[in-house]
Amino acid sequence: MSRAQAESVIKNIIREIAQECACKGQAVSETLVAFMVKAVVLDPANEFNVDRTLTKDDVQKLIRLCVDRLMDARSPALDTVKMQVYFDMNYTTRADFLDEHRRVLESRLLPVIREITDSRARTREELESLYRKIVSAVLLRSGLGSPTDIAVVREATAALQSVFPQTELGTFMTLTKREKERQLTELTMIVTGIRLFNKECGKGGEGIDDLPAILNEAVPATTQSVDEEIQSTLQSTYKYTALIEDMLKKPSKEGLSIQLLKEALINTRQHETFLRIILSDVISCAHQVEQLENQLGTRMEQLQATVQSKTAVPTAQVYPQFIHLAQLWSSFQDEMVLLSVLSNILASLEPFTRNHKEQLSDEIINLYLEGVEVLTDEERIERTSSERINPKDYRAENRDWLFSDTTKNFSRLLLQYRGYCAYTLGKCDRLLVPGNPEIGVLRFREHYYAFSSKEAAYKFAENPQEYIALVAEAAKKSPELIQLLELHTQFSTITPYSQSRDAGKMIEKPITKCDSGSQTDTHILESNIVKTYAWNEWELRRKAIKLANLRTKVTHAMQTNGSNMRRDNETQVYLPKEQDTQTKQDNYSNVSKPQTFLHGLRGGGTGLPTNMLKVDLTVDVSEPKIVREFMVPGKK
Repeated sequence: MSRAQAESVIKNIIREIAQECACKGQAVSETLVAFMVKAVVLDPANEFNVDRTLTKDDVQKLIRLCVDRLMDARSPALDTVKMQVYFDMNYTTRADFLDEHRRVLESRLLPVIREITDSRARTREELESLYRKIVSAVLLRSGLGSPTDIAVVREATAALQSVFPQTELGTFMTLTKREKERQLTELTMIVTGIRLFNKECGKGGEGIDDLPAILNEAVPATTQSVDEEIQSTLQSTYKYTALIEDMLKKPSKEGLSIQLLKEALINTRQHETFLRIILSDVISCAHQVEQLENQLGTRMEQLQATVQSKTAVPTAQVYPQFIHLAQLWSSFQDEMVLLSVLSNILASLEPFTRNHKEQLSDEIINLYLEGVEVLTDEERIERTSSERINPKDYRAENRDWLFSDTTKNFSRLLLQYRGYCAYTLGKCDRLLVPGNPEIGVLRFREHYYAFSSKEAAYKFAENPQEYIALVAEAAKKSPELIQLLELHTQFSTITPYSQSRDAGKMIEKPITKCDSGSQTDTHILESNIVKTYAWNEWELRRKAIKLANLRTKVTHAMQTNGSNMRRDNETQVYLPKEQDTQTKQDNYSNVSKPQTFLHGLRGGGTGLPTNMLKVDLTVDVSEPKIVREFMVPGKK
């Protein structure tokens, strides 16, 4: 069977299981069904061979077993699986959540923004309608009041007119779509900053909630609620653990199922893990709110100092401050929404713990706790704080012991099984007891294991592979352990949230040895390299000629009506160079200058007629120079 055919068969099985559950009145998601199919196939008690193709009888058996498990309304194990699926599908990191929140907000505003950017208003009524749409878009994006509240609309319109009067709509219409969107975003931030500043001055603020005050009340309340839920869950955890340990030593308690106790213990440990994640996010939210309040107070003081009751302030001074003020308020809104989501997740996790609380209520548990010592996690760690492994006892291959005082990054070690005792998990069949890293952490095949006692560490170190295999078999019986203990490398199932949360984040390896050395610097003085230096004098000459030519050049530019509000274009050219040609020898040719002499102009004397004679004295070119000089008139 090809991969595509196998995927098609699995999808059909999942779809059929979901339909049967729906017919019996239980709506389940496909993700939960897929998880349950994997759990049923992995359970060795069901005798499924994953190496061969499933027959028709195997498929019917698989569907029946999955439906039976999914319809078991009193199973703490099923509640744990549902809790894990819900948390994986609804919880995300802070950055991813904020990105998704902004994306959803922009998608909701997209029709309003498109209606503004695509408008072709021409008449006065159309322009007024467009301006009202811009006011509504500003209010919707800022989240400061409802666009249907007349007082809020009036205040937002006044703030917008001080920045973007209605007479500027003509220029706004000539912009491109992208430029319109950018200007709308900038106008929203400026108007938001103006309204927040007016609220601080007591001159406005209609419809604006005091988010810092609300967060200052909501964050401590949420923190207290999560902490109380953690303490309640831990009390149940301690009781279940004490009862399981007592029943393993003296299996004589009738009427109490150790299987039910183990499933309830896994449920409470998983609930505790999720609650601590939520608590960590709430604490981060509190720190973020504190920083934002300090920044908001500083920005308000700067704005007060800038304005100082002036009638006119340069926009270059106040607009950036208004924009920054709007960004701070947007961060407050993000923290508000994030806190609301965390509170919803907290409330949604509680129904997944009701079954074991009803079946193992305090009245029932207290009857079996008589004479049983109930220890907290802190008390267990405190009792073993004086114990410590002697590394000389075990020097086998692939077995190293790490300690807090000899290992760097010891507190950041990624412990296997979420830090629970590896020996107790395998030996006592799914008993979750926290390990104490101060006893010593065993490094075996690049994995790190913690233990609840010195004896447990020694026994595990004798044959680690045996206990690792036992933990894997326990996870097949209770598939909810796969995610709780982060066994995703051994089982192909739903990726735990922690892996997606820390994707791309490198875990620092522990350092037990250190290589040190010293070396003298080769270049003590700082280098001083002049990038403009040129060793070739002809290069300098070319640069000088180029600069000299630029002084004689003229730059021409032109602007038309259509190029208004667009970028400037300039063109600069070099004049053509003069071209010369040179030969080996210079030569020339010359002709004689024409010369004539008129004789007899003075007359022949008294009574004689005047006869003029014209004589050509032009010297032939071929005659010697001396001859030419001799025949020149006036020379003897």
